[in-house]
Parts: sequence; structure tokens; C-alpha cells
Amino acid sequence: MPVSSLPLCDLDHCVEGVGARQWERLRGTRIFLTGATGIIGKWLLETVAEADRRFDLGVELVALSRDPARFAADEPGLAALPNLTMIRGDVRSFDMPEGRFDFVIHAATDVVAPGGPLDVFDTCVAGTRRVLDFAVRAGASNLLLLSSGAVYGPQPGELERMPEDYSGGPDLGKSNAAYGEGKRVSEWLFGTYARENGLRANIARIYALVGPHLPLDKHFAIGNFIRDSLAGQPITIKGGGTEVRSYLHLADVTTWLWQVLFNEGPETTFNVGSSEGITLAELAHRVAAVLDNRAGVQILGNAVAPGLRDRYVPDTRRAQELLGAEKRIGLDEAIRRTAEWYSSSGQVAAAAALS
Repeated sequence: MPVSSLPLCDLDHCVEGVGARQWERLRGTRIFLTGATGIIGKWLLETVAEADRRFDLGVELVALSRDPARFAADEPGLAALPNLTMIRGDVRSFDMPEGRFDFVIHAATDVVAPGGPLDVFDTCVAGTRRVLDFAVRAGASNLLLLSSGAVYGPQPGELERMPEDYSGGPDLGKSNAAYGEGKRVSEWLFGTYARENGLRANIARIYALVGPHLPLDKHFAIGNFIRDSLAGQPITIKGGGTEVRSYLHLADVTTWLWQVLFNEGPETTFNVGSSEGITLAELAHRVAAVLDNRAGVQILGNAVAPGLRDRYVPDTRRAQELLGAEKRIGLDEAIRRTAEWYSSSGQVAAAAALS
């Protein structure tokens, strides 16, 4: 079902958070974006379009999509942008657009794919190679890869927050390592192409997020919790709820991503997320309280001892210190904004049907 565009407060947050001086770097440039129809891809398109409107930057956007027609049906406002051209294709084999491009943002990714783990891995690796070959041909000097905290593999129980220099990796004995390992190879390709071709390649390792466009019916726990609350039904956790996660609102995530793209410092890889961990059980109760869900929370499984808990929390000091990145939207406000966006978009009935 089509949803509304981003709230003005979120657009203000991103445009002002990046700042006019940084947006000036896009004046008269061409940007190529993969993954334009994904959660973050939509946010990147909407925020750069808003910056272009406010500062008259003259940015030209070319975005890759497997299904531009569906994108146009779901996002008619974005699809109608006069400076946006959508091209159809698979990231592994798309026809490269002609002409010179200044910035390339590779946001296409598949956590799951119809072809299973091999398809996930191939999309990561072959897709990244294709995008990099295009960037070199197009003369792009600034690249951004949207990677993931999954590259680190399981977070050790004694490590409260995962730093960028952690040298672990996914468990190669598990098929679900395809995504994390595929992103690791993608990062290696970005670094290698950058060294061999004189490119500036920055990498953002993204953690859990919340906000408009987050699906309420997929593998995002906080989205499911918000869905249940909007439907007036109990929030149900099948496990013990002891997994530890952290959540950054997409307005902050997107602001950080533009800051990473514009980074010119010696460090090129940054964690993007919240460093404030919370168990899923605590999160469920938090969502219920913020959204006044009187149906409560049901936890069906057994709790796990603190030392054995599954953690997924980043250390974000590098982004804060070197980029000036800030978490400006607290968790309660992030939950409230997300629920209000779905409610104002006529999604309450849809949320009830999904629960």
C-alpha cells in the first residue's frame, strides 16, 4: 500500500543536520544510487531532493531499481521528481548509464533472496563489483557503501559495544553468514578499487533502525512491536526477549550517511547506529508504554543469563568524534514518530491485518 512522504520535521532534521556547507558539495553534480527503493534508499532520495529544493543545487539523480513501475506506484511523489531518472536492472548486470558521475552510493542489498544464501552472497559480491566498474568508467571520485554490523559476526558477550577495528567475522559454518560475509567482501572490493583507481571510498556499517518506511511485517522486531500496538494487540515475543539491540531513528541514520559520504578524513569506515543497548523484552515494554498499548506484552520463552545474551550494539565514538555525528532523536521519540507516520498514512488498518 502506498505511504506518504516523510514528515517535514524529519526532512528538516536531515537537511539541517548535514548543513548547508556540506550540501554545497553536491552543487551541479550527478549522483548514481543503487537500492533506491529500499528503506534507506527512499530516505536518501527524499532528503537530497529536499536539500536540492532548498538550496537550488541542480543535482541530477539516477537510481537503479529492479521494478521502477512498482516504485512509481508506491512512491508517486518521489518518482515524479524532475531531476530523478529511474533505470531498471539487477545490480549484478544493469546497463551502465552514460556520462560522468560525481558520486556513487551503493545501497542495494539482500538479507534474504529467492535463491537462498548463494543468491544473497552473489548479489553482494557481483553487485558491488558491477557498481565499482561503473564508478571507474563514470569517473566518480566519491563512493559510499552501505554495509552492515553483520560483518563483525557474533558480538562477544564481554564486549559491550562493537568498535570498527574488531577483527572477528561471521560463523562460516552457518548458511546465514552469507550476508555478513558478502558485505565483508564488498568492503574489501571498495578498498581495493579505491587504492587502485584513486577513489574516495567511505563505508557505513549500519545497525538496527526505526522510522518511516520500516516494514511492520518483516524481521524487524521494533516494527512488529509497533504494529501490534497500533492494532491494540499484545506484543508477543516468542523467545525470552534477552537479545540486546540498539535503535537509531532513520532521520539520524540518514544524516550520518550523508556525513560519511562527505568525509575526507583518514578513517573511511564508520559504525552507524545507536550505542544504547536494550533487551527486546525491555523494548517491548517501552513500545507498549509510549503507544499506550494496554494489551501488554507476552514473553513466551525463557530468559538467558546476561553473559550468554546475543548482543548487536555498535561503538559509535569514531563517527561522533570525526564526523560530528549525533543521536538527536531518543528512543521514545523515535517510537512515537514512527507510529504517528503510519497512523497519518492510513496504515493502522493495515497494521491490524498484519498482526
